[in-house]
Amino acid sequence: MDTVRIGIIGAGFIADTHVAAIHTLADARAVAVASRDLTKALAFAQNHAIPHASGDYHELLARPDVDAVVVATPNYLHASIVQAAAAAGKHVLCEKPLCLTVAEGAKMRDTCHQHGVQLVYAEVLPYVPKYVRAQELARSGALGQVFFVRHSEEHPGPHTDWFWDPQRSGGGVMLDMSCHSIEFARWVLGKPATKSVTATVGTFVHGGRSRCDDHCICTVEFEGGALALCENSWAKLGGMDDKCEIYGTRGNTRADIALGEALLTYSERGYDYAMEKAGATTGWSFTMYDELWNFGYPQQMRHFVDVVCGRAEPRETAEDGLEVLRIICAAYQSAREGRRIEWPYDPPLVARPIDLWLGEQ
Repeated sequence: MDTVRIGIIGAGFIADTHVAAIHTLADARAVAVASRDLTKALAFAQNHAIPHASGDYHELLARPDVDAVVVATPNYLHASIVQAAAAAGKHVLCEKPLCLTVAEGAKMRDTCHQHGVQLVYAEVLPYVPKYVRAQELARSGALGQVFFVRHSEEHPGPHTDWFWDPQRSGGGVMLDMSCHSIEFARWVLGKPATKSVTATVGTFVHGGRSRCDDHCICTVEFEGGALALCENSWAKLGGMDDKCEIYGTRGNTRADIALGEALLTYSERGYDYAMEKAGATTGWSFTMYDELWNFGYPQQMRHFVDVVCGRAEPRETAEDGLEVLRIICAAYQSAREGRRIEWPYDPPLVARPIDLWLGEQ
């Protein structure tokens, strides 16, 4: 096909980001948007010059002029939307986390396979230019045998209410942001099999607002001996902070997405900085130029369009999303039980990953 026609399901912050990425491509076009809030969908369509808006994603999926969809909704809706999209013959880019349970994720994967459509897991860190270079150094042997990967993504907390509601989000910062750190480590190391998971989780700052965890530390041991340390926070003031370190027997490298690409800025009134919606931009902040590119979203969308057109195989798959979800479930269980969780591992049957920490069924 000459142009991939993409429908956007969801009309929030991350949907904004995906549409901006689509607009950078000559062979892709956002043709429809759906949100349960029709007023919001209409405003989104007007802001992004999208010709069609709907208050029901089923209407979007029924459109013959939609080839693929981006699922950018609250986490608890991912499974049902992806399966409906597959049944409608639409290729899918599904935001992280893949879903709330391993059983749901398996159904998503199997339904997409059954209907012959691609399901791409929207983990963006493998497209970040600095991180791509770090991974190339690690995989080329320049650092020797890589034995340790550290990644952290931290900010003061989400900008949208549903993240704070475990019924809709399924978990706190462990589910929302450790998914990035875990998959980053797997990707750098060549996606080895998991051996064990140990984690500490807590609600340190936002207990008056939510039962969700707002800071966590997770250690993943892989077959072959490599370790990953993932530290993530909704409780770190000062805006977005995203960085990595990779250690090998003959060298090491580290990268910070903002530092080296940003302007050190002081503003009394703040400014509109898309990736900083997680925190205020008053006071001192790092102001990025070409932030969409630096955070990897156009590159991710380029890859998705290539997958839809049959020019590439998915770099991040449903299987990757499922393994990340297993590790997150193990981390919550480890934090509650105070022990290492060994592989092979099938999470206990709970409705949401955070229930393994809260002790609820």
